[in-house]
Amino acid sequence: MGDFDNKEREEVFSKKVRAGKRTYFFDVKATRSNDYYVTITESKKRLEDGVFVKHKIFLYKEDFEKFAEGLKETVEYIKDNQEVVEKRYEYNDSNESPVKSTIEDDFSF
Repeated sequence: MGDFDNKEREEVFSKKVRAGKRTYFFDVKATRSNDYYVTITESKKRLEDGVFVKHKIFLYKEDFEKFAEGLKETVEYIKDNQEVVEKRYEYNDSNESPVKSTIEDDFSF
């Protein structure tokens, strides 16, 4: 392996999700041994200076089921205890305001 073996952070797939003032990036990356993992990045513009602040977590495939279970249970708890109206942002060229709708999605891998 030479100095040019930079596969540790090779991007395999990327999904960008805009959600109001935040953008989420779901990226599949490959390790040197071509093992895939996910990075989830939240990007939000700081009001004070307009700088984008990013927070990132790494999710490895051996943790997918536990992560999905935990997320689903947590979201269900909130939905059972409070009304949740999720915003569905649909961006187009005419700068209309985003469209709101209620979403009842299931988190499962």
